[in-house]
Amino acid sequence: MIEATLRAAQEALFCEAVLAKTGDNVLLDTLRGAPSIAAWQHFPEGDVYDPASGAQWYYHCHDPSSDAREHGHFHCFLRPDGPKGPIHHLIAIGVDPYGKLVRLFTVNQWVVGDQWADADTTIALLDKFNAHLARPSYLVNRWLTAIIGLYRDEIAELIRARDERLDSYPHDIEVRQDRSLEVTSELTADLYARAKTLGL
Repeated sequence: MIEATLRAAQEALFCEAVLAKTGDNVLLDTLRGAPSIAAWQHFPEGDVYDPASGAQWYYHCHDPSSDAREHGHFHCFLRPDGPKGPIHHLIAIGVDPYGKLVRLFTVNQWVVGDQWADADTTIALLDKFNAHLARPSYLVNRWLTAIIGLYRDEIAELIRARDERLDSYPHDIEVRQDRSLEVTSELTADLYARAKTLGL
């Protein structure tokens, strides 16, 4: 397990280092060619989907003019039965305006409109997320895959915390459609601090 974690950290760092050579980062590469950036707009248009693994993702921000630390986030999904099958949200990966990882979080079902899956089912899908496509950005695809691998255990705990929070609501409330509850669990994340703890 530690070898897989080390490989994931190395790959995430490698992707950032290659992008930095041309003054790029995962955010700039994701938004490349976009004529404008509007809140809630998916980047890239139509999302990214890998038919081999069922991995799917898109990036969006809530308020691109904000001076908040987080610019926006990548929503990562898995379609275990192919493009016409159910889609399950795994995790959201927040980045700052320079494309640096700042947090990981789960969301309520209404936020992404996925097919609900309980914690055990969702956690079992984490290891299947593997966005391995040349376009729109090979390095962003690999970076997202690496971040999920690197923080796999923490993401699993976030998913369990999501279910615990939802289960704590009264049973007569349609909690998964409650618009007052958006983020269900989260943690601050720092790729470079994590890599340092691994001796990289």
